[in-house]
Amino acid sequence: MEEKNHPFDIELNHEVAQGTYANLAIISHSTSEFIVDFIRMMPGLPKAEVKSRIILTPEHAKRLMLALQDNIRRYEQDFGKINLPESLGPVFPLDLEQQGQA
Repeated sequence: MEEKNHPFDIELNHEVAQGTYANLAIISHSTSEFIVDFIRMMPGLPKAEVKSRIILTPEHAKRLMLALQDNIRRYEQDFGKINLPESLGPVFPLDLEQQGQA
């Protein structure tokens, strides 16, 4: 992971530095915010668990998107193209209407 010098002091405590594994993200929005739920789905378990929820302003959501695009571009320059299955588009493994969450 590349570290950059920031013009401000950032503290990363030990617990947060360990990270949390997620293999699905569900994104929703309102007029004033974007909500990103990071979820861990595990084989054989009947329920996926939201591990973290991040709430962003629309401006910060767009900055995050641009930063991810830039990092993916640089990653692919260094390590090669990230291949996705052709059938992969927006994937919704959980039917939220049936779960009563829609």
